[in-house]
Amino acid sequence: MSEVPAIGSPARTQAILNRYHLSAKKSLGQNFLTDLNILTGIVDAAEITKQDNVIEIGPGIGSLTEQLAKRANKVVAYELDQNLLPVLDDTLHQYDNVKIINQDILKANLPATIENQFGDGKPVKVVANLPYYITTPIILNLLKGPVDFTNIVVMMQKEVADRLCAKPGVKAYSSLSVIVQYLHQVNVAMMVSRKSFIPAPKVDSAIVTLTSYEHRDVTAFNDKSFMGFVRGCFAHRRKTLWNNLQGVFGKQPEAKQQIKAGLAQMQLDPGVRPERLTVTDFVNLANTYHQIGILK
Repeated sequence: MSEVPAIGSPARTQAILNRYHLSAKKSLGQNFLTDLNILTGIVDAAEITKQDNVIEIGPGIGSLTEQLAKRANKVVAYELDQNLLPVLDDTLHQYDNVKIINQDILKANLPATIENQFGDGKPVKVVANLPYYITTPIILNLLKGPVDFTNIVVMMQKEVADRLCAKPGVKAYSSLSVIVQYLHQVNVAMMVSRKSFIPAPKVDSAIVTLTSYEHRDVTAFNDKSFMGFVRGCFAHRRKTLWNNLQGVFGKQPEAKQQIKAGLAQMQLDPGVRPERLTVTDFVNLANTYHQIGILK
């Protein structure tokens, strides 16, 4: 008896799509990955072993889920498209360590899921091929959430990956770069051609790993306040840091004096643009304004 091809092989993917009369839904950002080297590369990047539990986002027809199930202790996958539930029941029926939950990941109670579905104290990792249209909200939700995941490995649009990894002084460097790099270490594990998908998207992708810091060099006085502060500093990219800080704190004489005092204490030129500051600069500047009493 011949071995059944992997779900993510081009032939089997097409067979599944034909059998269930499926087509990718643009509204949900669906594209089906059909490159087994990429699928195993994602699992490799996450360093999945039988000592790990995995939360997957958007399993689709189960291509990545299958590869995760082969290596992980247990996989819990969140799938928003109700039409894919019977497909996943079929394609993944031989794996008893997979649980599919029909829910929006942004509305999920992840601590409860981990307790109820895993409950064994093993490390929990997140692995996902994210829909392009909702990549950033999902990543920020995971990073700011109550669960400290061992690592997060996600495939995303190359342009977003560039922003996450960008360094000061380059065009892609933004508030998203600062916030994500403050919260986690960011690395690109692999580039993925658009030709690896059915249907092929208009852009290439990248697999990004987000790993918790063992020790931060600097820590903001309050993460939520820090993130709001950084967004304010980048509110108008063409404006100077001075002008953006007035947008954050106001233009009243007292506010201007406090803004100037913080910049002077940090030895920063008011005319510098926000994209020139490092993550450490932003943390120290936020902490300085907190000490002055202008940033709560």
